Amino acid sequence: MTPIEQRFSSLATDHAPGQEVRQAAGDAEHAMLGERLPGTPVDFSHGDVNVDAFAPTPGSLEEFTRGFERGGEQAYTEYRGGAELRETLGERLTRFTGKSVSGAQELIITPGTQCALFLAVAATVAAGDKVAIVRPDYFANRKLVEFMGGEVVPVTLDYLDAQGRAGIRLDQLEAAFKAGVKTFLFSNPNNPAGVIYSNEEIERIAQLATRHGATVIVDQLYSRLLYTGNAYTHLRAADIAPDQVLTIMGPSKTESLSGFRLGVAFGAPKLIQRMEQLQAIVALRAPGYCQAVLRTWFAEPEGWMQERIAKHQKLRDDILRVLSAVEGVAIRAPEAGSYFFPRLPALKVPLHGFVQLLRVQAGVTVTPGTEFSPSATDSIRLNFSQNHEAAVEATKRLACMIDIYRK
Repeated sequence: MTPIEQRFSSLATDHAPGQEVRQAAGDAEHAMLGERLPGTPVDFSHGDVNVDAFAPTPGSLEEFTRGFERGGEQAYTEYRGGAELRETLGERLTRFTGKSVSGAQELIITPGTQCALFLAVAATVAAGDKVAIVRPDYFANRKLVEFMGGEVVPVTLDYLDAQGRAGIRLDQLEAAFKAGVKTFLFSNPNNPAGVIYSNEEIERIAQLATRHGATVIVDQLYSRLLYTGNAYTHLRAADIAPDQVLTIMGPSKTESLSGFRLGVAFGAPKLIQRMEQLQAIVALRAPGYCQAVLRTWFAEPEGWMQERIAKHQKLRDDILRVLSAVEGVAIRAPEAGSYFFPRLPALKVPLHGFVQLLRVQAGVTVTPGTEFSPSATDSIRLNFSQNHEAAVEATKRLACMIDIYRK
């Protein structure tokens, strides 16, 4: 295998969220036990963004149209995004995080949060660098580090056994820093488990990063979608130097604006500068007309966010009741976001085979846990930001499939 082939081999997308439909159904059809289960197909690999599930932010289409009507002024912004818009976002994010954000120096608008993550990793990781990665965590983290030639140093998240905290093994993180790790990458709330890092965990991460001079990249994509009774600590507001932390957010998930491909990264000016330099040769800028839609972010109608959270929470509780009743399933209620990451009982078929059977036989698409941790061979991820009735019925079919294929 040539060096370039080796680099791209780590980016396999066969089982990545949204790619399952590209898999052939032939093997699954031959391996089926019993008949197909009737019901409305549900794709739990990503959220459903329409009026029957969770529609985009009110006014987003109108802002997009106004951006289009502004023409070149909106289409050709600075590479890091329109100056006036960045200033507005800086003010809003300052209020949200409790720490000053300079829209001029510390913020960049990117073509989606996925692009923000790519730019952030590329701005911090060189070949041979050691990078601490939580397991399980967002599927692209490990792949990006390996693609850049970095060495992944895993840090365990005992999310099923922890109470009142996410469950990060801080002793492992400290050992990683002592072993030479200079970059730590994690999501909070965690994707895929939906758990929130406690104030004590965040403070300890800040202390360790400060002591060892490490940069921390934190994906806070779901930090607005917090369920009742759960508190949240922003890493940038903890006791950590501003030039050691980079935060990634965006309106793609909670606000259902994923189709506009908008992301925002803010933090260390030196990293923002590098990210702009790289964005200039990758995509020039986030789509100009789409940038205008960010004017709705943190400016939704009064009560809109509370209603959206309440709808997600009710759906979460209904799905949790179904999954908790399945013998052998280990699950923790998500504290934020829209993901379940249940551990399944022993099955007659390998995980990827079960995922394929689930899609073909029951019309239920999920993402295998191995996308989020190589050791999660008994877990699946469900994005439950779906039509309520269809999602609950699909979960019941999932429960039936677990019983059918139980070892």
